[in-house]
Amino acid sequence: MNLYLPILVLAALAAGFAGFSVVITALVGPSRYNRSKLEPYECGIEPTDQPVSGPHAAPGQRFPVKYYLTAMLFIVFDIEIVFLYPWAVAFDGLGVFAVIEMVLFALVVFVAYAYVWRRGGLNWD
Repeated sequence: MNLYLPILVLAALAAGFAGFSVVITALVGPSRYNRSKLEPYECGIEPTDQPVSGPHAAPGQRFPVKYYLTAMLFIVFDIEIVFLYPWAVAFDGLGVFAVIEMVLFALVVFVAYAYVWRRGGLNWD
């Protein structure tokens, strides 16, 4: 049980901080609501009512997908760094197999990057 005690303490601290943050925000935060605060948030654009056409069309305007693609690209490359940093720290103790695995991992991420670049996912219009 002594091995798991630090993990349990950290989990309790995280849960306590999350609960404290939710409660204190509700008590201290401003409570002036207007139309834009009550609407769902999408890319910072205030939604406007538009006519609905088609059997499955949703009311409101369409939002550009570039925002979400950029966020997903950031996550992909952020995850690459998360895997690359510990590998670089422990590089001396790893063998040739780990080097080959990291080259393959970087190659897969580079192929995804080249695909997105070729498709125009990095162009801002």
